[in-house]
Parts: sequence; C-alpha cells; structure tokens
Amino acid sequence: MNQVPPPEPGPPRPRAPSPGDEGSRPGLVTVLTGKGKGKSTTAFGLAMRAHGDGATLKIYQFMKVPTARFGEHRLFAQLGMPIEGLGDGFSWKSRDLDRSAALALDGWARAEATVRAGGHSMVVLDEIMYPLRYGWIPLERVLACLRERPPHVSVVLTGRSAPDELIAAADEATEMALVKHHFKAGVPAQRGIED
Repeated sequence: MNQVPPPEPGPPRPRAPSPGDEGSRPGLVTVLTGKGKGKSTTAFGLAMRAHGDGATLKIYQFMKVPTARFGEHRLFAQLGMPIEGLGDGFSWKSRDLDRSAALALDGWARAEATVRAGGHSMVVLDEIMYPLRYGWIPLERVLACLRERPPHVSVVLTGRSAPDELIAAADEATEMALVKHHFKAGVPAQRGIED
C-alpha cells in the first residue's frame, strides 16, 4: 500500500496581534448563550486557539469558587493560561445571596478593569449571564465596558438567557439549543465531561 508522505511544513504562523501592534485586527464581542451544552466549552476552545497563536488572555468564571480545580483548571495551569473563579459555586444553591451578589459585583470590577486596561487581547467572562440575570451586575456597566474597551480586545461572554441588549451589542452571538441531555435519563454528571 502506498503511503502519502506528510506535507512539508509551511512557514511559521504569525503571532496573534497584541496590544499596540500596527494593523492588528479589531477585537470582537462574542456571546454564547442558550439552554444547550457547549457555551463554556466553546469559550475555552476560543481561548485555547488564541493562546496557541500567542495571544495574551484571561478567563474569569463568575460561578466557580477561586479554589475550583475542574479539568479545565488543571489543563489551563499546565498551559500557562490564567483562569480565575470569582463566585461561590452554584449561586442558586447559595445560603447567602447577599454574599453571592457582592462576590459577583467585586468579580465584575476585576474583570472590567482587565478589559479596560487592554493588556490582554482576549478576556473570557464565563457564566456572566447568571449575575446579570439576577441583577447583581448592572447590564449598563457591562455594555459601557464593551463599547469603551480598547479596540484590540476581544471579549467572550457565556451563560443562559443573554439579555437582548447584550446580543445587539455583540459582533457574533450563538444560541446553543438543547436537543437531548443525559440528565433527563437520570445519568449524573460525568467526570471529564461536566466536571
């Protein structure tokens, strides 16, 4: 059987634009929403692609505790990708909603400062829709930050029930549709899939 030789390696890929690069592409606002799975996974895939291209990035998770060590945290630590939990876990199970709200607002202040500073070409705001929906983070502050961010900064926002105003402000928005889920059949969360 004849085997086709592997292709010759091409020229090295150019490094992703970073702050201050002349002619760099503008940053995008991406909203990943809907009832289906894949919002965070898609955001993490975008972040890994950007990191692989040499971009500077930061990932904030609004529902995860700072000490969370799920699969993505372990992998991102190995890859040198900064990820930070800003919440207290699943807030709908919180025993102290005032504390949950304060953590969300404090977390937003940190994330907003990162976006506005322009030192990262991508900032992921994972699960931000929950504190937005609960009214813990003012929507207008988020919209103002997106409007006023440095032009090279891409922002990825995830979570169910994205506000219409946020979708309108986005350059791209994807709604994940739930077609079928194993939870309905009583199958619990699977290690490496959901946690």
